[in-house]
Amino acid sequence: MSQTTTPPDPQQAAAALVREGAARQAIGDDQAAIALYRRAFEIDPNEPNAMNLLGIIARQRGDLEAALTLSSRAVAAMPDSPVFLAARGATLAEAGQLEQAVEVLNRVAALRPADAVSRRNLGQALCALGRVGEAMPHLREAAALAPADPEAQLALAHGLREAGAPGAAEAARRALSAGGGVGAQARFLLASLGEGKAPARPPESYVRTLFDTYAPRFEAELTGSLAYRTPTALAELLRGVLAPEGRLEVLDLGCGTGLSGQAIRPWARRMTGVDLSPRMLDIARQRAVYEALEEAELVTFLSAHRGGYDLVAAADVLNYLGDLAPALNAMAAALRPGGHAAFSIETGEGAPFVLGEGMRYRHDPAHVLALAEATRLRPLAREEVVLREERGAPVAGTLLVLGRV
Repeated sequence: MSQTTTPPDPQQAAAALVREGAARQAIGDDQAAIALYRRAFEIDPNEPNAMNLLGIIARQRGDLEAALTLSSRAVAAMPDSPVFLAARGATLAEAGQLEQAVEVLNRVAALRPADAVSRRNLGQALCALGRVGEAMPHLREAAALAPADPEAQLALAHGLREAGAPGAAEAARRALSAGGGVGAQARFLLASLGEGKAPARPPESYVRTLFDTYAPRFEAELTGSLAYRTPTALAELLRGVLAPEGRLEVLDLGCGTGLSGQAIRPWARRMTGVDLSPRMLDIARQRAVYEALEEAELVTFLSAHRGGYDLVAAADVLNYLGDLAPALNAMAAALRPGGHAAFSIETGEGAPFVLGEGMRYRHDPAHVLALAEATRLRPLAREEVVLREERGAPVAGTLLVLGRV
C-alpha cells in the first residue's frame, strides 16, 4: 500500500525562507538575505515580510526608488502592521517626502507608542518641516524610551537647539557618552554651543544629512521667512567687475537647489554645479541651469580640476567650513590665470573663524583676504551686506570678488 505525502504549503515555505533571510540580514549578510527573499518571492510573489525587509535593505543602500516601491507594497498587503508602517515612514522621510512620512509615523506612534526609533524619525521629520514645537514631545519621548541610544539623544539635542530651549548641550553630552557613530556630530554640536574647540570643518556626514533633510523646504524658507538674497547680491557685486557675456567656464560650489546657479548663469558658456547633498542636486537638476552636476566635497572636487574654470562662485557655502586655507588654495588652483572667485562669508571679527550657535562659521574678512593673497588671489570688490535673517535678527556678511593672477 503506497503512502501519499502532503505537498508543502507555499506560504509556509516562503515564510521559512524569509525567517532565514532575516537571520542573515541581522548579522549583516545582506547578499544572502536578498537571495533568500527572492527565492521566497518565487514561491509567493506577494510575501509581505520579504517585501518589507528587502525594502529596508534597499533604503540602507540608498536605492530609495526600490525602497519606496517595496515599502508601499508591504503596507498595502498589511495596512495596520506597525512594523511595515514604521519602515514605510522611515523610507518616506529618507526620500524627502516629509508630509507623508509624518502622516505614516503618527499612525505608528498611535499603534506602538513605545517605538523609540519611529518616535525619533517622526520628531526629525517634523523638525525638517520647520514644525519644531510639534517635534519636541516625540524627540523627548524617544530619548526617554532609549536613554542609551546615541542617535535618539543627538536628535533631541538638535531639536532643543533649533527650539532655542535649554538642555541641548546636556543631550549632546549623553549622545557622546553613549558611543556609536555620532561622536563627531555630537562634538560639533557641543562646539557650536560653546563647549570645546571648534573643528576646522564640520563632519561631512553632518553637512550631507543637514541639506538632504532641508532640501524640500530649502527655497521656500530661505527666500521667504529668512529673506535670503546672497546669490543676487553676489551677482550684483560681480557685475561691477566682470561683464556677464556668457563666455565663461563657471563652477558653482555648493550649488544647492540652483538658486546661485540662476544668479550667475549670465556669465556662463558652460556651468557645473557641485554639492554634497544628492537631494539638493535632484532639485537643481530640474532647473536645467547646469550643463553638469556633481556630488562631491568641494575641496576634493577643486583639487581634481586644476585650471579648469574662469569663474568659481560660492554663495553661502564657506560658512560651512572653518579653516578656509584649503578651500582658497584649491579655488585658486582651479582657476585659469585671469579668472575670478566670487563668494560670501558670514562676518566675524578678531579670531580667524568662530563656530556660532547656528552651526555655521563666521570669518574675519581681514584673515580671509590674507589667506587669499597667499594663494595669488587679489581683491577686486568687497561689500558688507545682510545675508539673511535668523530668529528675527540680521546675519551680517561680506561679499568678495577676487582675481587670479
